Amino acid sequence: MTHSTLAAPAAPIAKPPSPWREALRVFCRNPSSIFGLVLLLAIVAVAVFGPMLMDVDPFDLVAPPMDPPGSEFAILGSDYLGRDVLTGLIFGGRATLLVGIVAAFLSVFIGVVIGALAGYYGGWVDEVLMRITEFFQVLPALLFAMVLVTLFSPTLWTSAIAIGVVSWTSTARLARGEFLRLKQLDYVLAERVIGAGSGRIIWKVILPNAVAPLIVSATLAVGTAILFEAGLSFLGLGDPNMMSWGLMIGSSRPYILDAWWAVTLPGVAIFLTVLAVSLIGDGLNDAFNPRLRERA
Repeated sequence: MTHSTLAAPAAPIAKPPSPWREALRVFCRNPSSIFGLVLLLAIVAVAVFGPMLMDVDPFDLVAPPMDPPGSEFAILGSDYLGRDVLTGLIFGGRATLLVGIVAAFLSVFIGVVIGALAGYYGGWVDEVLMRITEFFQVLPALLFAMVLVTLFSPTLWTSAIAIGVVSWTSTARLARGEFLRLKQLDYVLAERVIGAGSGRIIWKVILPNAVAPLIVSATLAVGTAILFEAGLSFLGLGDPNMMSWGLMIGSSRPYILDAWWAVTLPGVAIFLTVLAVSLIGDGLNDAFNPRLRERA
């Protein structure tokens, strides 16, 4: 008498973790990246909610000129006109961060469009777009931004647009390289075989798979834009009607020996913000780079 044996059910195959979830895990295990994220969130929170809680104007003269920190009129001192440095830091953070974000968005948008078209189509399109990229790359970026701001009057928006227009070249080269690599892969060729148009392949097939390094580039572009805005304001090309950290440094620089705090404290704010953005960018680079992720 034979007894039939029932086969044991096969063990379920473990589903590999999502690349985005794996990247998030690596990012969260990076102490410097978490420190940068917490620092940036704190700066953004102060810049966004601080002005809502303060019923003052950063241009008000509330203390004697060049009053040192710790005085009864201004906790962090006053500048050469008697404006409160602490109030300027809180209100100026909003303008500085806004310029950085808008300029970075514009920079990444221009760079991705040009890099995507150059990398996907190749040939004469690639040649023309790369020559344009090289032309902008060899221009003195700060000088070109100064010319644009001077031509269209120094405002917050013209500063952001000028910074974005002069700082897109590195993103364009990065996007071009990613599109050159990805357009040869099987899933892109399969889309072509089934008759998908170039627009769908570029923006819905290749771009989502190239977004990881572009996120890193966009993050670092924010820090670059903040430094650009500080440089323009330092040279007197910032918006005189909008308080920003660069404007605080630029207006008080002749009095740095008598009121060092009016220049140093906005400089420290810029330094901490750019440091936070750089730490986040490094963490994202480690998280999205497979080789660095394996090492981490």
